[in-house]
Amino acid sequence: MTLSPYVRELRARIGSARLLLPSVSVHVFDETGRLLLVQQRDDGAWSTPGGFIEPDERPADAAMREAWEETGLVVRVDRLVGIYGGPDCIVQYPNGDETQYVIVAFGCAIVAGQLQPDNHETTAAQFWSKAEASALPLSPWLRVRLESVYATPNGPTFESPTWRPPGPASMRRPATTDNRSFDPIP
Repeated sequence: MTLSPYVRELRARIGSARLLLPSVSVHVFDETGRLLLVQQRDDGAWSTPGGFIEPDERPADAAMREAWEETGLVVRVDRLVGIYGGPDCIVQYPNGDETQYVIVAFGCAIVAGQLQPDNHETTAAQFWSKAEASALPLSPWLRVRLESVYATPNGPTFESPTWRPPGPASMRRPATTDNRSFDPIP
């Protein structure tokens, strides 16, 4: 993994402690519904092309850049597919650095280029059916979401929230200024 100057500067200050970083995932399907995956050099896991969003970079620009860098393809960003995060988006790198990604996933289409891994971050790039992909050593975040990634949802997806306020379930929220109160939290 090549460190950006920004991450290198952060690492110089905090060492290998966990960093929470914004990132992108590029979802490209071929005409038969197979998803483009790349094999990561550092651990051999397969994942969608993607990576860290640099400071001042728009997420869609990061998606285009990462697709180009990792696959040699120029893509058109068509839509937001989903936003993912949580414990399965934690990556422990061989050097001990730990990163937790918040992933903005984009549906993209190929407009130019020739599919080839960069041989720096990625060692292979290939389209896979859902059945084929499920047999691969996938990155944890993709393994958990494989079904939804291959599905064609009507709109962007995200994990349902699990957070609840502390206290008993029957706790009521404070009344508004016009003395209306809200329903109890389920």
